[in-house]
Amino acid sequence: FTPILKAEADADQQRAEIRQMRTEVLQELFDLKPELKSRLKKAEGYAVFSNVGVNLIFASFAGGKGIVVEHGFFSDDETFMKMGSAGIGLGLGVKDFRAVFIFTEKEMLKNFVEKGWDFSGQADAAAKSNQKGGSVEASGTILPGMEVYQLTKNGIALQATVQGTKYWKDKELN
Repeated sequence: FTPILKAEADADQQRAEIRQMRTEVLQELFDLKPELKSRLKKAEGYAVFSNVGVNLIFASFAGGKGIVVEHGFFSDDETFMKMGSAGIGLGLGVKDFRAVFIFTEKEMLKNFVEKGWDFSGQADAAAKSNQKGGSVEASGTILPGMEVYQLTKNGIALQATVQGTKYWKDKELN
């Protein structure tokens, strides 16, 4: 392999892993809330992110990857994105969660992809390891034209932080 071919093979592998994560997360969401399947199909598009967060007493950090899918007339367009967050507040633990955004307005979807998006303020509790324990699944409309659903994969966390989360295009995967 030349370095360029290896880099492209690595990018193809990362895209495949993100697509697989999307499939698994959507299936889990539809198992919990079957009515969302038709809502997602009728929407302008959606995004699915995988995120691992670490809370260390007074600081929290998280990072992840995901995919935005814009429903098109003939086919869907995919945009691969990254996310990161940092915050301050009381917390302790590690949390692996998934987020699904459903965009009901095209302008909201375009802004998310082109300008990124961030928000602040978070309070949650989760205690789950594979199928054991409990978790908090949060959902709601953050802004008009967008709904967000969060699923805890596994981990333990108890936190109340002021946290900013930023989403941006992954230059290496698009």
